[in-house]
Amino acid sequence: MLRRLQFIALRILIFFFGISIIWVIILRFLPVWVTPFMLSRKIDALMDDKDTEIHHDWEPYENISKEVALAVVASEDQNFPKHWGFDFDQIYDAMTEDRKRARGASTISQQVAKNVFLWHGRSYIRKGLEVYFTILIELIWDKQRILEVYLNVAEMGKMTFGVEAASLRFYKKSAKKLSRYEAARMAAVLPNPVRFSIKNPSPYVMKRTNQIVRQMRYLGGQKYIADL
Repeated sequence: MLRRLQFIALRILIFFFGISIIWVIILRFLPVWVTPFMLSRKIDALMDDKDTEIHHDWEPYENISKEVALAVVASEDQNFPKHWGFDFDQIYDAMTEDRKRARGASTISQQVAKNVFLWHGRSYIRKGLEVYFTILIELIWDKQRILEVYLNVAEMGKMTFGVEAASLRFYKKSAKKLSRYEAARMAAVLPNPVRFSIKNPSPYVMKRTNQIVRQMRYLGGQKYIADL
């Protein structure tokens, strides 16, 4: 019986690895129209009897202002062009800092893995799968594809996912036409896009926007991400 259970477990494991690798390969080329996180947001809204419409409009990387791409890198993951999915210096700093609330150290690659392939939550199983999918996308996708997907699936407002949907909804224009300051404000709300607003920015968001603009300038502008 034990040997039979081991054989079944091995087959399940092989099946999982095979399906997950194929899934990642397919999404290397196809737009990501929906994610588990979008569905969970929709279900939550339905249960709370709120508006369930999801605002999402996929745009390829070349149709998105590089100021937005630079802004999210400057805000979320400045070592994105250099690391292989994990920023161990940031992880160490987050673990050793004496803060009341631990700050996040997730890279853009980890956030893509979490948003596109997994559910949101806190468990060792989910964290382990996040590591696994982060390694997979770093191996199978290039950096530009990872950033392209992030720019299209990140939540940037209530039920609003991706820079194109957020730009059309809050700036009334395509993401291709965003200025540096507009892009920085968009990146400023990423830590909590439900609490913070692009359209009606709080003093904190305005302060964070100015900080991101300075970081974008410090990184050298768009040339910092030109070779992704």
